[in-house]
Amino acid sequence: MMNLEFGIWNSSATLPARSGHFLLESGYHTDLWLTLDALFVEPAGTAPLVAALADKLRAHAVTAVCGPLLGGAFLAQTLAGTLGARFYYTEPAPESAVSGLFTAAYRLPAEQRRRIRGERVAVVDDLISAGSSVRATIAAIAAADASAIVVGTLFVLGDEGLSHFASQPMPVETLGQRAFNLWTPAECPLCRTDLRLEDLRSA
Repeated sequence: MMNLEFGIWNSSATLPARSGHFLLESGYHTDLWLTLDALFVEPAGTAPLVAALADKLRAHAVTAVCGPLLGGAFLAQTLAGTLGARFYYTEPAPESAVSGLFTAAYRLPAEQRRRIRGERVAVVDDLISAGSSVRATIAAIAAADASAIVVGTLFVLGDEGLSHFASQPMPVETLGQRAFNLWTPAECPLCRTDLRLEDLRSA
């Protein structure tokens, strides 16, 4: 275990990280996994980050904030309170038998699906790399007759997610970015070694 430094965090709030060979929810492989379980344990520590991200989202005149469980939903609820907006969340749908990239699906709970109609939504997650859960959340919002207006995140890893959202086009508001390795299974150099692949899709 190592502590990964991010410029937007102070030195006492570095994020635990592991190196290895990991299968992400998106279907991509990577050599780095961030442990975010404790990110929102101390709200006072993340309050300045939430406030800074809320300031960026205000320009988009959103009426609601939605995030995928778990970390995205925690961030969405906090941001909604800061912005005076409504809060929604998505949860993972049952796993599909289809393999490949971006097969994960997320859904709004039934009552939230009814209430979100017509909202202008900021879709947020704590960190974004390929953006699998955010993409699936945007699809769930569209299916419920609401509009995803902007994506927000505390930090972006790599450029895969940014490239996708730019092609939509969908603006992304973030507090920072760092390099991050993502490989398709066919291109992953770690698959040609004896390093065990750890499946993080349900982590």
